[in-house]
Amino acid sequence: MTDRTRRVVVTGVGAVSCLGLTAEDSWASALAGKSGLGTLTVTDTSRINVHMGGQAWGFDPTQYMDPREARRRDRFCQLAVAAARMALDHSGLPITEDTADDIGCIYGTGAGGLQAFAEFSKVFEQEGSRKLHPFAVPMVLNDAASSAIAIDWNLRGPNITPVSACAAGADAIGLAYRLIQIGDARAVVTGGTEMPFNPLPMAAFDRLGAMSRDNDHPKTACRPFDKNRDGLVMGEGAATLILEDLAFAQARGAHILAEIVGYGCTSDAFHVTAPAENGIGAAKAMRRALADASLTPQDIDWISAHATSTPLNDKFETTAIKSVFGERAYQIPVSGTKAMTGHMMAATGALEVIFGIKAIETGWVPPTINLDTPDPDCDLDYVPNQARQVTVNTFMSNAFGFGGHNAVLIFKRFAE
Repeated sequence: MTDRTRRVVVTGVGAVSCLGLTAEDSWASALAGKSGLGTLTVTDTSRINVHMGGQAWGFDPTQYMDPREARRRDRFCQLAVAAARMALDHSGLPITEDTADDIGCIYGTGAGGLQAFAEFSKVFEQEGSRKLHPFAVPMVLNDAASSAIAIDWNLRGPNITPVSACAAGADAIGLAYRLIQIGDARAVVTGGTEMPFNPLPMAAFDRLGAMSRDNDHPKTACRPFDKNRDGLVMGEGAATLILEDLAFAQARGAHILAEIVGYGCTSDAFHVTAPAENGIGAAKAMRRALADASLTPQDIDWISAHATSTPLNDKFETTAIKSVFGERAYQIPVSGTKAMTGHMMAATGALEVIFGIKAIETGWVPPTINLDTPDPDCDLDYVPNQARQVTVNTFMSNAFGFGGHNAVLIFKRFAE
């Protein structure tokens, strides 16, 4: 049987979101209940029904990479490289000839280079192949972010790009955790990135009936668990964690932020967009994560919910939490931070983990804003509208994606 006794810890974080261009600024805005949603300027929305989203306001890729490299990278890749740079700087992880073979990059995305693909398609139709960007292929590929990070920092260990829709960032962290547990890596740069703002995918999501059209009120359009919720609001960004084998981290004197102790993933095998009835698949992933962590429902102090603000997801996630936690479900604070960040697709699962790590550090959990009219089907403690002081020793983070992907992570306060 494979040895999975190695402990895995977090030593650095970095993020870019509509709430801020660093993990610290994003956390401060989330704790203040500040919405980062607004009218989009990063793409032309004149021909579609949705004009709002969570744009990474003020993001300049040339602050994190050479301008020439920035021109060769789609924005989803630029965001990932920026978040990775901040996380690596935060962790102080030494990458040398002696360590590079043991350091990997597992970085998730749902759709990859959508912006580049749309631009190149337009160029090809109008001007033909001779006008195509010579880096068109690597700019579009889903693995562009993980490969760029590996190239920029000479990471020669495992390099994988999970593509499990909105669960991809969480799955990337879970896979990185497993690889370190079994000894295939000593450290991994991991997380998720997404830039979904292009008229075509936005129009497609709108046709599904998944998106809010409350363009006149973007800051209150995303309303997880509220009776009047009418769909998700997209967000862009990236979030990175540095995971390390505990012995490796301690040997170099790293500052340890938290420990990852559980990962569970399942498939609904039910519908390409709708969650399984009553959140059965999500509940199974939560149970697997608890079992992997050797924990019980009594051990969880806070839950970071997937909470997309769509009618079915919020209802069935609530049902799933109650089926796993029983009466304990009513005693656990549950936050839905997409009300502030928008749905950052693959990046969301990683950013919400960072928020959980900050909750352990600060003793505060972020609110679920815009929760003004409780839905009778959503009857848990969602920390409505105001942050709350909570001693968080252990938290669970949920991420669910189209296609029935369910990924659940559990982190705890580090103790020797």
